[in-house]
Amino acid sequence: MERKAPSIPPPREIVLVVHDIRSTHNVGSLLRTAECLGVTMVFFSGYTPYPDTPEDSRLPHIRRKLAAQIEKTALGAEKLVSWRYEADVQAVLKSLRADGYELIGLEQDSRSQPLPSWSPPPKAAILLGREVEGIDPALLAQCDTVVEIPQFGSKESLNVVQAAAIALYQARFVPYT
Repeated sequence: MERKAPSIPPPREIVLVVHDIRSTHNVGSLLRTAECLGVTMVFFSGYTPYPDTPEDSRLPHIRRKLAAQIEKTALGAEKLVSWRYEADVQAVLKSLRADGYELIGLEQDSRSQPLPSWSPPPKAAILLGREVEGIDPALLAQCDTVVEIPQFGSKESLNVVQAAAIALYQARFVPYT
């Protein structure tokens, strides 16, 4: 069965900044989600594992192991979505800001606004942080906007992939206001 493309997606540029995510399975799922929701570029930084590249400086056995784990959940999306590894997240954020992107932190924070009330900008760089601790406060302070997903229940947060999927869907399909 062939799936139909959405009729008129908003003309937004969306990039994802994945910083200090430790799970290869989360990385693979983020790539798959990014591909499905039309993300322009995924930046991996810090200790986040990333797919294999020809110029990869990691030890070959480590590179192969991590790539195989990522590919297990990415299901080929690592070949379909543009991505890049940059150890220094500050360099990524500086470059994105210079290119006109608004930095959006996806985090529970005193200054966060509920995701349903967020109006995504034309160029959005969505920052994700560590699975347990979230986005580092120093990075969060650099964000133009911080959004969070309102939740019910007793768990404090969603898995980073599910949270990213919800935020990316909002960024992709909410009309301009």
